[in-house]
Amino acid sequence: MLTVEPRPERGTRSSRGLRRAGFVPGVVYGVGDEPAPFKVEARKLRAVMVEGHALFDVELDGGNKQPVILKESQRDPVKGHVVHIDLLRVKLDEKIQSTVPLELEGVEEAPGVKEGGVLGHVTREIVVEALPTDIPDRIVADVSMLDIGENLTLDAISPPAGSEFVGENLEETVVATVTAPSKVEEPETVEEEAELVGEDGEPLPEGEAPAEGEAPAEGEGGERAAKGEGGGESEG
Repeated sequence: MLTVEPRPERGTRSSRGLRRAGFVPGVVYGVGDEPAPFKVEARKLRAVMVEGHALFDVELDGGNKQPVILKESQRDPVKGHVVHIDLLRVKLDEKIQSTVPLELEGVEEAPGVKEGGVLGHVTREIVVEALPTDIPDRIVADVSMLDIGENLTLDAISPPAGSEFVGENLEETVVATVTAPSKVEEPETVEEEAELVGEDGEPLPEGEAPAEGEAPAEGEGGERAAKGEGGGESEG
C-alpha cells in the first residue's frame, strides 16, 4: 500500500520545492471522483514501484484505501528518478486497459545469438485488457528458438489467463528479431607496379630497357640491361 498526503500547493515552483524536500507530486483520479492532487515521499514511492505490481492500494490523508494502477510516470531526463505520477482509481469488477512491460527470456539459448547474431528487443510495452486483479505485472516472451533472420511477433505470445492484448495486426507487431552480425570489410591492398623511366624522367615504352647508368624507378627490383659492345669490321 502507498500512503500519500494532500497537496494544496500548486504550480511549477511549488513542485520544485516538494522535490527538493524529498517528495514526488502526483494526482489520483477516476471512478467518478474529483482528481485529488497529492504528494508522497520519494523513498516510499520507490519501494512500491520496485515491487512492480500493476495494482496496489493508495491511502490518502487517512481515508479509505483505494485500488489504483499507475497510469503514467514522468522521469527526470538526466537522473532518471520519478518527478510526477498519475494514479487511476479502478473498480475491481470492471475491466480496464493498462500498459504492461514486455520482457524477453532465453536470449542466450537462441541459435541465432549463439552463431553471432544480434538480438533486437523491438516492443518493450504492450496494452492489456483485463479485470484489475488480472492485470499481469509483466509479460515474458521466450526467444530461445530464434535463428538469424527470424522475428517473434505478438500473435505468437499467449496472454495470461483472464487478459487479452489490445491492438490491431498482432501478427505484424514485432517483439524481437535476430539479425546477422555486420561484416567488417578489410581495406583493399593496392599494389602499384613500378615504371622504368628514361633520362628525361618519362616512362619508357613497354619492352625497352633503360640505358646504361639509368636506374629503374624507386622500388623496382628489375635487372639492369647490359649494353652490348659493338665491333668494327676487319679490312680485307
